[in-house]
Amino acid sequence: MIIGIDARMLGPKQGGIGRYTQEIIEAFPPKADPPTAEKHENNDDGFVVFLRKENWDLVEETPKIKKILADIPWYGWREQFLLAKIIKKEKIDLMHFPHWNIPIFYNQPFVVTIHDLLLLHYPTRAASTLGPVAYFFKNIAYRLVLKHAIKKSEQIITPSEYTRQDIIKNFNVSPDKISVIYLAATPLTEIRNQKSEIRNDLADKYRITKPYILYVGVAYPHKNLEGLIKAWDIFCAQHGNNYQLVLAGRKNYFYDRLEQSVRGNDNIIFTGYIPDENLPVLYQNASLYIFPSLYEGFGLPPLEAMQYDLPVASSTATCLPEILKDAVIYFDPRNPDAMATAIWRGLTDQKLRESLTQKSVQLIHNYSWITTARQTLEVYHSVI
Repeated sequence: MIIGIDARMLGPKQGGIGRYTQEIIEAFPPKADPPTAEKHENNDDGFVVFLRKENWDLVEETPKIKKILADIPWYGWREQFLLAKIIKKEKIDLMHFPHWNIPIFYNQPFVVTIHDLLLLHYPTRAASTLGPVAYFFKNIAYRLVLKHAIKKSEQIITPSEYTRQDIIKNFNVSPDKISVIYLAATPLTEIRNQKSEIRNDLADKYRITKPYILYVGVAYPHKNLEGLIKAWDIFCAQHGNNYQLVLAGRKNYFYDRLEQSVRGNDNIIFTGYIPDENLPVLYQNASLYIFPSLYEGFGLPPLEAMQYDLPVASSTATCLPEILKDAVIYFDPRNPDAMATAIWRGLTDQKLRESLTQKSVQLIHNYSWITTARQTLEVYHSVI
């Protein structure tokens, strides 16, 4: 069987979808050959990976993996009209789109991963830099492409039961058509016994001079960083200015707007984008990880934080209790007072911190990219 994978979004710079795409490709055979390999003759599968110039070198070509250049931006007319032609030339048996942005005119067998229905639940211009007319047409296009992906796919993969139920509810899809396959935390480079040197490095590079609470990720409105800053103001008013809030993520319109709103506040630090190899510095020296999101399809960052024995305070929104279970402190993301209280408990309740660390060690072992890839291969074979 020849399996195609749209990997144009592959790579850490594209957030969760980019990391997901990269991890499953790296975990495919021989690592992920399932127990049913003999039955499916899985070892004879080949993969055609469609990449852009900017992520071309992130995938190694092997006897089982062929790379094809598809240097086409996502969410545009070229994706809709040109990508299908490039794919069809490769005579794919089954195509996997790790995101819902599938060409309307692609009607060959395919599997799609739908991570969430974010734009369905947050159809607001506050989450876009487009003007009202352009945003209106973008939203219509999104709905058309999403409906096509759901209707025409052979099988849908979701990263949580929450998203599965969300799709069933909103699109009247048969439950049998949707497979829940959990994601996993990507192990990051470990740095041990370098606390003092790292402290100096943090101060020099990012102006981090106090114990700090950490957030890593994008700043789109559904991530609720404005709510986090409101909670931070309450926290500082109640407990003083002994801590800093560190927000690590690639600068964009939303981060810039947020930074301007708190200009002059030395207790809120914006680091900009930090490569994976440098993230352990932040994780290992933080006092608490905070995840204030209003909507998630899975939620990778808290799991990554747990790898460094970092206690986590998390929103109760959407799938997060399903994924994080009892290994975090929960709070209502729409209640800044509750968030401020959770931060204080996470910093000062030592017994709670020790309990969370023990539970998180057990939790992260429940998630594995090898398992994700293995279950994904089983979906491919169930379709064909």
